[in-house]
Amino acid sequence: MTQTRRMFLKRAGSAVAAGATLAVPMKADDADPGESGLQLDGEVGIVSAACHAQLIGKSTNGKFSLLELPRVMRDEVGIRVIDLNTSSFTTFDRSYLDELRQAADDAGCVMTNLKMNQRGIDMNSPDRATRQKALAEYKRAIDVAAHLGLKWARPLPAQEKPDMDIHVASFRELCDYGAERDVTLLVENFGWMQSDADAVPNLVEAVGRNVAACPDTGNWIDNEVRYPGLEKAFPLAVSCDYKARKLGPQGEHEEYDLKRCFTIGWDAGFRGPWCLEHGNKDTVQLLRELVLLREMLQRWIRDAETA
Repeated sequence: MTQTRRMFLKRAGSAVAAGATLAVPMKADDADPGESGLQLDGEVGIVSAACHAQLIGKSTNGKFSLLELPRVMRDEVGIRVIDLNTSSFTTFDRSYLDELRQAADDAGCVMTNLKMNQRGIDMNSPDRATRQKALAEYKRAIDVAAHLGLKWARPLPAQEKPDMDIHVASFRELCDYGAERDVTLLVENFGWMQSDADAVPNLVEAVGRNVAACPDTGNWIDNEVRYPGLEKAFPLAVSCDYKARKLGPQGEHEEYDLKRCFTIGWDAGFRGPWCLEHGNKDTVQLLRELVLLREMLQRWIRDAETA
């Protein structure tokens, strides 16, 4: 066990150090990212927002920074795919971005997506100046994604359904900007989209270029919308937020059927990455639950491949 891992376990609390079961560590040289990154089929990843409490220092039993996240996910959870959120960053200075990219490379990890969750901006405003301000902010974030070598970026859907003519025009402007930087824009069911099972495919079709889906298994108003919404979004998906709410000790999940969500994606032809979005302020418990979810998904993937 490396010194860095011992140091993390010491910070994470005595429960882990005393014998909590975690993932088998993977060394950086076990990975072969290549020029285009890891092959993402079959990969279980992490959404950095899952570790928000740890990243901002409001967790118990240990904390870590975004620069430490790749090593922690590799060593403690057995995950090498990282989906980023703008709220996880302390700065967008180029030197910091270079450190983050180096940290991911050193850990044998690949970063794939930037969820652009900037608040207080409106790319759907009828006021041109307000709209252009939002688009400029998103374009700066797309530049961050490009600098980090990410494949995708996702703007934040509004809570209220926008004027779709304005929304599609703004989305296309971002898609064109992203295309020049090899970044594809993603559509995620959030905000106004959570109550409409057709919202994701309709928006992808309306935008029409350099755009794909990133369904979130948790972001639906209820199960009556969730399962048909996933059935319609997964055929257009290049990534997935595999969100879990409160878990029981063996991975029980009462709010909705996690395996059914996986099966819908698999039957639609989606193969990964399945990026875990599940938080816990207790760092020891968070790591245990992330391992539990990773193992659960990997077991379902193996079963599906051999069925």
